[in-house]
Amino acid sequence: MPAARELLLDAAFAALGARPWSGVRMVDVAAAAGVSRQTLYNEFGSKDGLARALVRREAESFLAGVEHALAAVGEGADAGERCAAVAGWMLRAARTNPLVRAALTGCRGERLPAAAAPPVPAVPPARSVPGPPRGAPSPGALAVGVRDRAVRAVAPGVPPGPSAGGAERAVWACEAAVRLALSYVVAPAGPDEEAAERVAELVRALLGGGAEVRDPRPPEGESARR
Repeated sequence: MPAARELLLDAAFAALGARPWSGVRMVDVAAAAGVSRQTLYNEFGSKDGLARALVRREAESFLAGVEHALAAVGEGADAGERCAAVAGWMLRAARTNPLVRAALTGCRGERLPAAAAPPVPAVPPARSVPGPPRGAPSPGALAVGVRDRAVRAVAPGVPPGPSAGGAERAVWACEAAVRLALSYVVAPAGPDEEAAERVAELVRALLGGGAEVRDPRPPEGESARR
């Protein structure tokens, strides 16, 4: 049997399908989960605490889905196919889960809980194995989490994040793929398959021939001289 915490989060998520977050009552969430209201407060402290945990859980589940989509791609797949798989998952998840869409775009609307958490840096510190965000993540932080997972699949030897340097084509290609996929989340255009193929074409164009993808940041010290 799931722990009380998961039952409560499931109940809160289900409640959002019937009413806006402002209309979700803690007593109703506890009753739907089959636990006492005191248990609910012991787990989350407040309604804001419940909101933070709910958004964080959906974000973590979304990032786990990114990894699953990448793992499902065949070993012989190229970078374009891998990024297309990520884009396809992003589009499906955003369409079916309003909390994922809100986390990706920052557009919550009246039906969804507010961020209810301290600000999260748009670009978290680089790490060799990115973990899930530990707060209600900003759209920028979530996009970076997707990008870093794509980089690990596309170029396992390239460390994700700023430590890789902007000249690493794989990092910039994955960044561009995620940003393009996000544009389709915000403004859908045609079937998901077509959007995913556009992402694949972009990645192949960036990684195969053509001009080098350069770091847009000025060399160290140059900005200070301007």
